[in-house]
Amino acid sequence: MAQQAAAVRPEGRYVPRVKQLHQKEIVRQMMERYGYKNPMAVPRLHKIVVNMGVGEASQNIKILDAAVDQLAAIAGQRPVIRRARKSIANFKIRKGMPIGCTVTLRGDRMYDFFDRLVTIALPRVRDFRGLPTRAFDGRGNYTLGLKDQLVFLEVNYAKVDKVHGMNVTLVTTAGTDEEAKNLLTHLGMPFRRD
Repeated sequence: MAQQAAAVRPEGRYVPRVKQLHQKEIVRQMMERYGYKNPMAVPRLHKIVVNMGVGEASQNIKILDAAVDQLAAIAGQRPVIRRARKSIANFKIRKGMPIGCTVTLRGDRMYDFFDRLVTIALPRVRDFRGLPTRAFDGRGNYTLGLKDQLVFLEVNYAKVDKVHGMNVTLVTTAGTDEEAKNLLTHLGMPFRRD
């Protein structure tokens, strides 16, 4: 019999599969490995920030509108438009011009996005051989870049005029990169074997 994707809480609320995995198995494994005394001290995902830079928006604002709609479909929540902090003449950007959009995911939406990223989007990347382990920032956070938004099933291929890359930052409560890597590996992150 096939496993259910997610369980339903007694009050009828949906619980993401990755969140259940963390609560039931990963907490115990991390407590055994690192000697945490309290389950609340075990590292967990805090938030996921998805950023899409759209530099061409300075010439054509419709490109930014399309990017906002696509990022909203991918993340499941409306992104915030980011504006230039200072003027850069070489890029023809003035202070206050819209140049990108970003969305911060927390809670169940964060776990749903992480599940879709790991199980659907990353395997669809062409010539994917795993993620590098050198992209940790020293504080337990991991950033990865995607070259196009078409790896997500939520994006309608026929409506895409221009391909945009995006950065996905996974912010964890881990104190070290080694603990964060262990946490993300348990959650299903496909790291490259170095």
